[in-house]
Amino acid sequence: MKTFHCDKCSQQVFFENTHCSNCESMLGFEPALRTINAYEPADNGLWSSLNKKDAGKLYKQCSNYVEHNVCNWMIPADDAHDLCESCQLTVVIPALSSEKNHILWSRLETAKRRLLFSLAALNLTPDSKEDAPETGLAFQFLEDGATPDECVMTGHDDGLITLNIAEADPAERERTREQMHERYRTLLGHFRHESGHYYFDRLVVDTPWIDSFRTLFGDERADYSEALKRHYENGPVADWEERFVSSYASSHPWEDWAETWAHYLHMIDTLETAHSCGLSLKPAKADEPSLDGVTLPTRLDTFDDTISDWFALTYVLNSLNRSIGMPDSYPFKLSTPVLEKLTFVHKVVASYKTTGIKQARPAAPPTPASAPVATLAQTG
Repeated sequence: MKTFHCDKCSQQVFFENTHCSNCESMLGFEPALRTINAYEPADNGLWSSLNKKDAGKLYKQCSNYVEHNVCNWMIPADDAHDLCESCQLTVVIPALSSEKNHILWSRLETAKRRLLFSLAALNLTPDSKEDAPETGLAFQFLEDGATPDECVMTGHDDGLITLNIAEADPAERERTREQMHERYRTLLGHFRHESGHYYFDRLVVDTPWIDSFRTLFGDERADYSEALKRHYENGPVADWEERFVSSYASSHPWEDWAETWAHYLHMIDTLETAHSCGLSLKPAKADEPSLDGVTLPTRLDTFDDTISDWFALTYVLNSLNRSIGMPDSYPFKLSTPVLEKLTFVHKVVASYKTTGIKQARPAAPPTPASAPVATLAQTG
């Protein structure tokens, strides 16, 4: 994630902010510029940008910004849509009969916007299902019903990602993490993981990448339902840490890809933040991890430097967390096979760097929706 500053007073602001805490300017995200801009009121409910790159240009707030305060994205004044690019992807929202559901919906939309920011940096912004029914992406946020049989399964099916809104409740998510014996479980991780299933269909299936994928991840044509049943009944393979980024990744090649994809996005976003903050590490002892500066992974042709930066950064993150009595920020082991899989993901993404997702081949036939499990991104 980039760092942002108010156009009016230069105060540092964050991706989720709607107002500058210093000068009270209204803030909003402008997708075309990938910036948080400050705005001043104009006529007819429009807003005039104060950003140097489009100063004076008129925008309108996403209707979910105006009516529900669950968004902070802006739309050009002459755009026919009332919803921003992010909110257009959400086709079902939870019932807003309770304040809790409104809060959970807001958290879901916030995490989704973080995902879309990362995808845009990789030139992988998806079409909506409305614009591209066969290859587009959509989200639905559902809640469990009144009976035990009405259980929402988080998963992906042919470009439709379903999220159980309970995952936006920290208490519920922690309870599930404990039950599943997971090291890590985040709402953003769910979005990253499920997007991995979508991008597997778009970037790997029916492309020259599929043979290399099967060499590294296994044959995805293996029975998915049987693989998950075996995983839940018997647990992960004994040596999963030697070959997989998470225990759930060992259940089936589809899940191995999705977990690795999520981990890749996790690394890219964190390293971009470190780069934007100008982070460097200059330890007193020469044998400790050091960084002259983080290079943006999107500007590198190979993944080796990214991995080197990542190891140094996570050492410090974990050390800082332990200093304040918190669990490790990064509780993962990246074995050689896992690093090879992450490098493969990087190569696939880099191959679409100039053409983008719009030029990818048509999506594969639908894959089954997944079971509700997770770590950093394990959600089926």
